[in-house]
Amino acid sequence: MSSTVREKFFSQAAPEVLAELRRIAESQGRQFQAVLDEALREYIDRRQKQRPRQHVMEAFASSLDEFDSLYRELAK
Repeated sequence: MSSTVREKFFSQAAPEVLAELRRIAESQGRQFQAVLDEALREYIDRRQKQRPRQHVMEAFASSLDEFDSLYRELAK
């Protein structure tokens, strides 16, 4: 079994958010920190998926520059 390195941090959150996280952890028989870690990872994943990656947008812009007239003809 591998051990995960953890780093302590301190922050603040709305009491109802913390209460709900604690309720979820208790109902699933999990530690609070495991539920918090999962919530943070899901937030990061969701944020990263909302924006196209920079190299994709650069390729798209290059394609528009190169094939603008073709795209306009195809759109007709």
